Amino acid sequence: MKSREDQISIAVDAMGGDYAPVNVVAGACEAIVESAGRFHLVLVGPEDTIRAALRDYGRHSGASAPPPDSYSIAHAPEVIDMHDLPTAALKTKRKSSISVGLYLQKEGDVQAFVSAGNTGAVLSAATLILGRIHGIGRPTIGALVPTAKSPCLLVDAGANVDCRPQHLLEFAVMGSIYVSALRDLKRPRVGLLSIGEEDTKGNEATLAALKLLRKSNLNFVGNVEGGDILSGDIDVVVCDGFAGNILLKFGESIPHFLKTKFKAFAEVSITNKVVGLMVRNALRKVMKDMDYQEYGGVPLLGVNGVAIIGHGKSTPRAIKNMVYRAEEMVLKTVNRNIQESLTSVNE
Repeated sequence: MKSREDQISIAVDAMGGDYAPVNVVAGACEAIVESAGRFHLVLVGPEDTIRAALRDYGRHSGASAPPPDSYSIAHAPEVIDMHDLPTAALKTKRKSSISVGLYLQKEGDVQAFVSAGNTGAVLSAATLILGRIHGIGRPTIGALVPTAKSPCLLVDAGANVDCRPQHLLEFAVMGSIYVSALRDLKRPRVGLLSIGEEDTKGNEATLAALKLLRKSNLNFVGNVEGGDILSGDIDVVVCDGFAGNILLKFGESIPHFLKTKFKAFAEVSITNKVVGLMVRNALRKVMKDMDYQEYGGVPLLGVNGVAIIGHGKSTPRAIKNMVYRAEEMVLKTVNRNIQESLTSVNE
């Protein structure tokens, strides 16, 4: 195990998500044990609640609790739930697990923050507390989408419903930097989501953004349609959060739909059931690539720090992978690369 000085410290919102703190604590414990002490986790939330969840984890999982020096608890008595209005909740619940966790990063006690809680609250709090990277008008959420080749980054995936052309350019810059670090690509291929490949297709925002992107020094390939994403020929797809979130939620529904269809097929006859058993393992491998739990969470790009946002229904496995995603963002200095690249991209 690394010494505390050499470890990456990550704050985990223990109260974030539909199944918190049980799933969050379990996922955090799994990450600590599996990583063999690569990082130190700070569990943020009501201390008594977290300690009770840690005891329950040990009893129900049969696994031993992580070493005491591998984690700590930061007491946060208030919780922002999924039904709270983000801006109002940040004002009335100043000691929430989201705010306390992000302030730990602001003050340098941790290097990253992970939450499966209220997305709007995490976005607002991270922007307010950590601040934006210089030159960024709006932070954005990027989501990895499986393709026939390597995963493609969809950006924005829901943080910004209405966007100006300059915002779309910034999303492209941040997405390109992130994918470059994630996959060790020198020149990720960037496409602008539109209703046609021709430069004349699109609404006012995309038409204006197209001109800005063509003038940039990004590896911009032009407009792409929805059907082009799964080909794997594009590394970063840029769009506003309205279109991006619809596309993302549609994609997330596909695995469940396919499982339902597959089950119905198998129930038709004995022959179909035998065929189903023969291809079941192959189907599971294909489905694994489409499972959000494998990616854990999505990074909030453009804030002056590392914030990973997860699905509200995150399982322990998803929480564990969110922690790994945060570690990756820290180690690959994505924020510094974005800052250094903004000027040159716009020249």
